[in-house]
Parts: sequence; structure tokens; C-alpha cells
Amino acid sequence: MATGESTTTSTNLGTEPKKIIIQNNYGEKLVGLLHETGSKEIVILCHGLQGTKEYSMMAELSFALEKQGISAFRFDFSGNGESEGSFGFANYRKEVDDLHAVIQHFTAANRIVSAIIGHSKGGNAVVLYASLHHDIPIVVNVSGRFKMGRGIEKLLGSDYLERVKKDGFIDIKSQAGKVLFRVTEESLMERLNTDMHEAGLKVDQDCKVLTVHGSADEVIPVEDALAFAKIIPNHELRIIEGANHDYSNHRDELVPIVSDFIKANVHRLL
Repeated sequence: MATGESTTTSTNLGTEPKKIIIQNNYGEKLVGLLHETGSKEIVILCHGLQGTKEYSMMAELSFALEKQGISAFRFDFSGNGESEGSFGFANYRKEVDDLHAVIQHFTAANRIVSAIIGHSKGGNAVVLYASLHHDIPIVVNVSGRFKMGRGIEKLLGSDYLERVKKDGFIDIKSQAGKVLFRVTEESLMERLNTDMHEAGLKVDQDCKVLTVHGSADEVIPVEDALAFAKIIPNHELRIIEGANHDYSNHRDELVPIVSDFIKANVHRLL
């Protein structure tokens, strides 16, 4: 689970982004913020588990792209932030569908979606998207998870399979006892059955993929980034020494790595 995802960043980094509402294939409204530069190209940004478009990393990356002259759109997946729908622990397929609806919206508006960026669970969404839809030339996976079974025991306890089969769900609670979210048996099985190895192999050779990971990531170990690097064909790997999962003290390294990669490859496409 990503930590610190409620952190927001003020818009003093650039111009005030414009709120855009897009309907997904389930009839739910997805709410996002468009950083408009007038470029034909646009980059879509995807948050992680329990995150939103307001997460400071999403904002900082969007403003950095805006400064590069590239429009950016950060949005809330269904069931998160301002978007409609129910929150789900896994929801990988649905988040890929949400991303597809956003991409179709901008494509229909005669824009070119040149890149998709995802952090943490959003990293999984963008790699899964690239494995299913072969229409985006640049993918940036920031701290995505490769081994989907890892981390669940820490979150749910060692007997999670017995408990979820018995009760049908496990509630994740705060230290104060408040229910933060519910993990249903269906959502748990979706996570365990999501195969990132298979997905990575299905990413097009023409699709340029950047994986960035912190060497001190306390949520998803850096070995997961090395696993992506081994199987995705057209891949670049950047490890940021000492960075944690949220790059709390390393945004000054993360942001230019991502924005420069996109700028260099967008210009190569033109």
C-alpha cells in the first residue's frame, strides 16, 4: 500500500489545471485535472492504492511536464477521490478500463496520448494497459509491483486465505479500529491471479518503457523493478538510491528522470 498518498500540492507550481469529467464504460464519472499547454500530445497520470489525483507526486509530475510544453491529465480511478463508483482493493481490470476510457476521450478530441505514467498500483495499471492495448508508445512504471502475492501477508495476516474463504472478506482497520477498506475474496483472488510476468511479455517491442524504483522502497522491494527489466523488451531501468516508496526526499531526482524521459521520447516520435 502506498503511504502518504493523501498529501496534496498547491498549484503554485504552474497554471491552475482545469477540471474535466469523463464517463467510463460503467456509466461512472471519472474526475481529473488537465494541465493544458496547447500541445497535441498529452500524458495521462495514474495514482496508486487509496490515492487520488491530488497526490503530490501526481501534481509535481504534471507541472514538470507542463513546463516541458507537454499537456498532462491526472485523474481519480473509479471509487477514489472525486470519481464515482465503489472502492476496490484490486480492481486492476477495471482501472485499466478507466484508463482506456480516458485515453479514448482524448483521442476522440483529436489529441495524441503519447505516454501513460503510474505510481505503485498505478504502475501495474499502465503496464497491464500496455499489454492489452497496443496504442501508447511510452509507459512509465514508478514503483509498480511485480510479485503480486508478496506483501499480502503483512497486510492481512498469515492466515488470510482461511479467513477470507470463511468470511468472504477481511477488513483493514486503523490503529484506532476504524475500517479503512474491505478486501473481498473476489478482489484478493484478482490480485493473486494478476500475472505481471505475462503482462510484461505482451508489451509491444515498439513501446518504450521506463521503470523507476527506490532502493529503499519499504512497500514494494526494488527486486520487483529488476524483474520488470528482465522481461519487458524495450525497457530502461532507473534505481534511485535511498528513495522510499513515495520518494519523500527524492522528488528532485524522480521528477526530472520521468519528465526528461517523456520529453526525449515524445520528440523522437514526432
